[in-house]
Amino acid sequence: MRFEKHYTLEEARQLLPDVRQWLNRLNQLREKIALYDEQSGAMLRSGDDLGGNRVNQWISDFSEFKALMREFESREIQIKDMERGLLDFPSIIGGKEVFLCWEQDDEDIEFWHDLEGGFTGRARL
Repeated sequence: MRFEKHYTLEEARQLLPDVRQWLNRLNQLREKIALYDEQSGAMLRSGDDLGGNRVNQWISDFSEFKALMREFESREIQIKDMERGLLDFPSIIGGKEVFLCWEQDDEDIEFWHDLEGGFTGRARL
């Protein structure tokens, strides 16, 4: 087995409210960090100094981003596409290790796929 944690459908469903919040916040932070990086690059190219509140906020946002990523990692939930909110929960179906597949706009978890199959190989539960 590749994963230590395997989710039943019910266990994965119970996590969805938290997962939705974590994904929303991750995407907000990702956008803030990208904007900071873009603006900071321009400032550095023009010879400006960086520091103070700007850098402190970047460090705070980046630390929060990493902490949220650890929420997923510690549960062995795989983020396949952060922007889309595409996730895989390790599971066992028919004695075989698979992923329960969920996308952020989905109301419920309705699909699964083989570990190697990916989104295009998903099937209805």
